[in-house]
Amino acid sequence: MSKIDRRILKTQEALKTAIIELMTEKSFDDITIQNLSDKANVSRGTIYLHYMDKYDLLDKLIETHINELRVRCEAAADVDFVTGSVIWTEYFDQNYTFFSTMLASKGAAYFRNQFLEFLIEEFKDEVDNTKGKNEGFNKELVVHFLASSYVGVVEWWFMNEKPVPHEILAEQLGGLLERICE
Repeated sequence: MSKIDRRILKTQEALKTAIIELMTEKSFDDITIQNLSDKANVSRGTIYLHYMDKYDLLDKLIETHINELRVRCEAAADVDFVTGSVIWTEYFDQNYTFFSTMLASKGAAYFRNQFLEFLIEEFKDEVDNTKGKNEGFNKELVVHFLASSYVGVVEWWFMNEKPVPHEILAEQLGGLLERICE
């Protein structure tokens, strides 16, 4: 694996920070490349060296966070739902600005859909509709219910500026997951 120049990483990080900061100030549609250039203190040309446009920058940023959640999910594969939820809610808490901005901005629908699709994939293997509480229920319906509920609760947590600590959020989400999936 080739080593990436630290200047490139620094520039990309500055642009990712700039887009989030700008999205807290104005609608994503109103953000220009010049706004990004000014906020990140890089030239417009530098932006185009790294990204096709502001949409590409946002896509890459969202992809980075979804991939990190995936990695954390894989790392938590052998733990109970509460412990797994702690791993996720710690990440949500550590990246509060990103998630709260994504869920509060006009571009939220795009991020929300990406997050929902990710959760649907993750929960598919957790739901068993052949026995127990879920016996006889349509598996796809249960998975969509579960994923939509999870997104809704996480969205509520961010939109209400973390009304409970992330540990409490994790404990209760994990407990609810255990009730539905076991």
